[in-house]
Amino acid sequence: MARQKKEPGKPSTAWQGTYGDMITLMLCFFVMLYNPSEVDVTQMAQLTASLQDTNTTDTTAGGMSLSAGRLANLGNNINSLPSMEKGHSLGPAKKKAVSLFAPDVKSSRITITSDERGLVITLASDSFFKEGSADIDIDETRETLLRLASFFSSDELKGRRFRIEGHTDNTPVSANSSFASNWELSATRAANVLHYLSDFGVDENQFSIAGYADTRPQFSNETPEGRAYNRRVDIIILDEGHF
Repeated sequence: MARQKKEPGKPSTAWQGTYGDMITLMLCFFVMLYNPSEVDVTQMAQLTASLQDTNTTDTTAGGMSLSAGRLANLGNNINSLPSMEKGHSLGPAKKKAVSLFAPDVKSSRITITSDERGLVITLASDSFFKEGSADIDIDETRETLLRLASFFSSDELKGRRFRIEGHTDNTPVSANSSFASNWELSATRAANVLHYLSDFGVDENQFSIAGYADTRPQFSNETPEGRAYNRRVDIIILDEGHF
């Protein structure tokens, strides 16, 4: 009598458990190697923007250019994005700023952001100046200015360049104002911030100032809230590509 052939058994899947454990351990290992303090927030925003193109529905479209190339004169690079080859990491500087200015951020006296220019520390103008005036309310803002001076003199920012930019809303200066227009008002506010920072120990040679009047609003000037946000002084830790 012929012997019946034995059907082969199903392959074992026990190895899948071991394989899954190995992948999990590798993931944990690389997470432990990741150091958030070394992340440059400006470059991270740039990288994110380079991988996204919300103006097209073509799923095969590539990312945007990260730095100027040989065809830059033809407009094939994204000039609004900072070059990844330029500048030192501003990640540690932002981390320190967020910690140092926590009381000022909580009271809405300061906001901290980053853009293509570098790290931006925005002073809410109404907290530092009376409306239409360039005189700093030093009694209310001394501690904040001292923290700013300490920050800009720190080792993390040694050799950096800074720019102080004054901005106003679109309300014209009053007829009896000592300023001819918002241009003079915005520039004088920026200069006065620098004078106080210099008195508190910063190196003036690292700074430049600019006044933009109402030409660079962040919000609409149609509302009181928007005008309040537009009245501001920005102190920028410049990326090397924007000196």
